[in-house]
Amino acid sequence: MTKIRTGQALAPLTRAEFHERFATRFYDPAYAVESDSIARLEAIAWGAVQEGRKAPVTRPAGRGFADPTYEVSVQWLETRKRLRLAEKRWHDKATPSRVLVICGSARNDGTCPGEISKTWRFTESARHVVEGLGVQADVLDLSLVTSEYGRTIHPCKGCVSSAMPLCHWPCSCYPNHALGQADDWMAEIYKRWVAAHGVIILAPTYWYQSPSPLKLLIDRMVCADGGNPDPTTTHGKTVSEAKRIEQKGWDFPKHVAGRAYGVVVHGDVAGVEVHRRNLCDWLEWMGLIDAGAAAKLDRYIGFYEPYFNSHDTLDKDHAVQDEVRNVARAVVSAVKEVRAGRLSQPDKQVKWPRPK
Repeated sequence: MTKIRTGQALAPLTRAEFHERFATRFYDPAYAVESDSIARLEAIAWGAVQEGRKAPVTRPAGRGFADPTYEVSVQWLETRKRLRLAEKRWHDKATPSRVLVICGSARNDGTCPGEISKTWRFTESARHVVEGLGVQADVLDLSLVTSEYGRTIHPCKGCVSSAMPLCHWPCSCYPNHALGQADDWMAEIYKRWVAAHGVIILAPTYWYQSPSPLKLLIDRMVCADGGNPDPTTTHGKTVSEAKRIEQKGWDFPKHVAGRAYGVVVHGDVAGVEVHRRNLCDWLEWMGLIDAGAAAKLDRYIGFYEPYFNSHDTLDKDHAVQDEVRNVARAVVSAVKEVRAGRLSQPDKQVKWPRPK
């Protein structure tokens, strides 16, 4: 087996360094009256770091797993159960059609900018169209990462780059209670992807790329494209076991394939075309089905015009507003066609020579 390379991780935090970081959470003078209680909590948290209590509550995986006796995080098992139920409903023809409408902007009027984003306006337009056509719309507003307490999407750790079977479906990297990474939104977001028959992503262009909350979501969706649904095969994060499994051959299961998709990307200076292509390429790589040319939109709102009146500029651009509505119309149409068996994934049966 290939050699496992190590040597990058820094030395563990000292007790003094941990205290300094822990104390920043209680910088507000209002916490001073509870300083003794906070000190006791700090001692517990330090113990969790020292002992590596990433998943402090576990139970044997049970029937259906490669190693039924292996202790698995109770939280992960609960997330897996919810995903399996969502997948079962997704396959049920009697289940009402559902479109996940993702607002990829980091801006809303509940935080520093004090004003809604243009992306949110597009999101609302798409939602109205979806619901008006008799389909359920599930709006996922990623701007809540910047404005709502405890709404966090932690970054991908790149387990897949060591070996694909080390990347579990759903992601088992979080929550990590030892490191205080307890509030991970992705457990809920995975379920919403699985439950959806269609997905519409709407996003502004930040420096030629997706905004940070959307990029975090994208990276964390890697486990949906080839992820290992059984963490007992690797006994958690045992790198050597994962490498041996992939060396023998891995089938790279696509856990959210077969959903229809649409994309709306907008900007004001540059980068929208590349951004739109990146999103479409990513979705198609995961096995989603494009809803046609009208469902893939990139536009400039007020090209090289000022920021302060950009909403006014959008008010006047009736064409782009209707183009966004057309994206939603196309996705709903595609969802109905897919569920009726009239629109298939053309390359579903193709055997890829490079399955990665």
